[in-house]
Amino acid sequence: MTSNTSSLGAPREFAAAPPATAHQGFVLRIVGAAAFAHLLNDLIQAVLPAVYPMLKSQFSLSFAQIGWISLVYQVTASLLQPWIGYYTDRHPKPYLLPLGMVVTLFGIGMLALSTSYPMLLVAASLVGVGSSTFHPEASRVARLASGGRFGTAQSTFQVGGNTGSAIGPLMVAAIVVPFGQQAIAWFMLVALLAIWVLLRITQWRLHHAPAQVVAAGRQALNRLSRAQVVRALAVICVLMFAKFVYIAAFANYFTFYLIERFALPVQQSQLYLFAFLASVAAGTFAGGPVGDRIGRKAVIWVSFLGVAPFALLLPHADLFWTAVLSIAIGLVMSSAFAALVVYAQEAVPGRVGLVSGLMFGLMFGVGGLGAAGLGNLADSHGIVWVYGLVAYLPLLGLVTAFLPETRARQPRPAAR
Repeated sequence: MTSNTSSLGAPREFAAAPPATAHQGFVLRIVGAAAFAHLLNDLIQAVLPAVYPMLKSQFSLSFAQIGWISLVYQVTASLLQPWIGYYTDRHPKPYLLPLGMVVTLFGIGMLALSTSYPMLLVAASLVGVGSSTFHPEASRVARLASGGRFGTAQSTFQVGGNTGSAIGPLMVAAIVVPFGQQAIAWFMLVALLAIWVLLRITQWRLHHAPAQVVAAGRQALNRLSRAQVVRALAVICVLMFAKFVYIAAFANYFTFYLIERFALPVQQSQLYLFAFLASVAAGTFAGGPVGDRIGRKAVIWVSFLGVAPFALLLPHADLFWTAVLSIAIGLVMSSAFAALVVYAQEAVPGRVGLVSGLMFGLMFGVGGLGAAGLGNLADSHGIVWVYGLVAYLPLLGLVTAFLPETRARQPRPAAR
């Protein structure tokens, strides 16, 4: 590929698309394949936090060391994602999707064979590198196949990842906990399946790259001034901080919280974590279609302020109500992510890879920093105290008032 852009500034991968794609609708098989690949990718990623209790015992780790493993993984993923998205906006590299999963394959194999803490850190970083190539490029594919229903496509894509995150701890409880660290190698089969799916998606992208889908999505945009874009992105950063530090408290430490406060065994605590993560998957799916109908900003309002009462009650609840409240929190708060991603893509049109990389990068980076910080706080104050502190984070959703409107409502294109 000797030249990367057309005279209109669009990548030639898209500008050269055949006219038959101009009026395509929602390409369900491609959005579904991207969501399934996201399920497989995030299932693998969920292995790492799910085995933290086992690794903590086997390697005599502190909470702070657990937090550093999470930080290494998530920062590796987050720092690379915006750069990969920025580069592929200008120089499309469709085969990065399966190649990134190959790196993940090696990372999960090394995690199964690690014999020291430094090896665990290297394995975590490899899984992070693989993730950094997956999210911006797979999110781009979901948008290309959306037929203009960007929120629906993004939430479908994201719910695949959340479903994988929910299934991961169950598979760890069934496979790894009874048989030990080396059983993690079974997840290499999941990575191999993901490589095959991503190769098929790449073939579709090479032959059906629809520039018209992207162009149609820009017609309803309300162009923002430079100052409005800066303000919008600053508000999004605050919202991402609140959302993903709070989610990190559950994804990384909910099992420890249940074990310490209610004396649950590890395997039973994994079931409660699964219930929370499953509710996150269900809530994520609702956010995109609703955002397509009523606007992204309205969804963000409901997501943050709607969850605040549940978050404030949870540290004072018994085991039954802890389970109920955690499910409610997962359902309501998770609806915001697809809305935040599509809002940012609308605020900065024409930079799908960069924006997707920034958003998923913020998700991983903030989650990693949150995990490390919460781990240190748990060492010094206890995990129960940490849950009392993070209960106030959803109140930061009040900054949603400063988000400008980015688009008007538009009719839903027909699905095919």
